Amino acid sequence: MKQYKYPNIKDWKSLCERPLQNQENLSEQVKSIFDEVKISGDKALKLYTEKFDGVALSSLKVSEIEIEEAKNLVSDDLKSAIKIASENIRKFHASQQEEKKIIETTEGVFCWRESRAIENIGIYIPGGTAPLFSTVLMLGIPANIAGCKNIALCSPPDKDGKINPAILFTADLVGIKNIFKVGGSQAIAGLTFGTETLPKVDKIFGPGNQYVTFAKQLALNYNMAIDIPAGPSEVLVIADESSIPEFVASDLLSQAEHGTDSQVILLSNSETIINEINIEIERQLKELPRHEIAKIALQNSKSILSNSIDEAIDFSNFYAPEHLILSIENAENFTDKITNAGSVFLGNYSPESAGDYASGTNHTLPTNGFAKNYSGVSLDSFVKKITFQNITKNGIQNIGKNIELMAEAEELMAHKNAVSVRLKYLENEN
Repeated sequence: MKQYKYPNIKDWKSLCERPLQNQENLSEQVKSIFDEVKISGDKALKLYTEKFDGVALSSLKVSEIEIEEAKNLVSDDLKSAIKIASENIRKFHASQQEEKKIIETTEGVFCWRESRAIENIGIYIPGGTAPLFSTVLMLGIPANIAGCKNIALCSPPDKDGKINPAILFTADLVGIKNIFKVGGSQAIAGLTFGTETLPKVDKIFGPGNQYVTFAKQLALNYNMAIDIPAGPSEVLVIADESSIPEFVASDLLSQAEHGTDSQVILLSNSETIINEINIEIERQLKELPRHEIAKIALQNSKSILSNSIDEAIDFSNFYAPEHLILSIENAENFTDKITNAGSVFLGNYSPESAGDYASGTNHTLPTNGFAKNYSGVSLDSFVKKITFQNITKNGIQNIGKNIELMAEAEELMAHKNAVSVRLKYLENEN
């Protein structure tokens, strides 16, 4: 990790820059894939699956037999762990349901808001070296609670034309039946346009590599909605002398192993603690199966010595991390000062891994500074809010004159007349 001591506030911007991804020809490649999928549908999806995943598929949809076979390949212990995580995630997201509240804004004027599920959603689940079956829980469960009618899940197949068994088990657990062996930007294109096999959806969710991320952004040009702008994973840890270096090092490495473009940031008001954490990082790094990936990520990461914990929190708000861990004394006392973060973990015994898997909060979070203006995925991500109003005779008489005056001032006389005819009708009625 690169080390910085007491950086001036004018240098914060450069310190907050994320690692640049190699986007050479990325835009052209993804746009070409979109064009081909739009024109050729399933044929294009199969060609790109053979090209990128190394397998020729006769069918893109996962069969019920494949799902049943996959369920038998998942160990009982893992099944139990997934079910416990599922229960916690369901509890937390069910608590986000809102009751209808009818507000009488003026006597006789009643207004309220109701939620309606987005009917057709697409979920993308990465496969490869890190098949994220946990993301199936994070997206499938709130989709079900919201009442989404049609859920399509895409995930890339392996060389044998199979999707990771844990992904299929988890999808079945949360009730997702329409599962497709399609990965990469071609999956996003398929969900955007619809093909002979893949349904066209209304909103796309899920993480992915830079091709998937760019494809989701490109899908916006085709009237598609997406969950959040998301890039490489990141964590920022603030540690003081009450922190346990072994714990902090493990948290930093848990993000570094995601990918070579992940970023981890350590801030502390103690140089001693920073040194102890760095020693722990070196020790633990050697034991990780993905140590080469984590090692490269650490080369682009930073440790920063701050004047105080308050200054460290100010820097964190400027950085707006996807994950923020406060390994500090009385961490709960600092929550009001946090303004920009995707998800926050308080104290020495709240590892970021808990939020990734089983505490109940959602791990689909804004990265790359988007925590300044985006929330993580929640139940609200799967619904639209529709406002209603019911105005009585008395109500239109109470606010009618105000509407007339405002409409006339904006020179929208038809707007004024829509009220005037009603007021005149009521006047004649009386």
